[in-house]
Amino acid sequence: MRFKLLIAFVEDSKTDAVMKAARESGATGATVINNARGEGVKTKKTFLGLSLETQRDVVLFLVEQNLSRKILEQIARVGEFDSSPGTGIVFQLDVEDALGVSHQIRELAEKVEEEI
Repeated sequence: MRFKLLIAFVEDSKTDAVMKAARESGATGATVINNARGEGVKTKKTFLGLSLETQRDVVLFLVEQNLSRKILEQIARVGEFDSSPGTGIVFQLDVEDALGVSHQIRELAEKVEEEI
């Protein structure tokens, strides 16, 4: 079985909705790294030296490759990445090898068979 790693940078207020949408699309779990920050095309705004930026979460999903595009699109839709600038991004990377996921392979095999 081949996997993709989806990495999403999400406004912390949307993390739960993004995780729910990913799970409904076939993701079997996620790892959340809280309180990340970054900067896009426009620099961050400040007021009296205090940052006005929202906090971000980094959400990592290890997903089966045949489900990855559907999950990727759902994350972007729920996170409103394309409709509102600065709300977040998601991308995928090929995973050469993964250990510790054997307990999920049966469930993933059933979902992949349904999808294809």
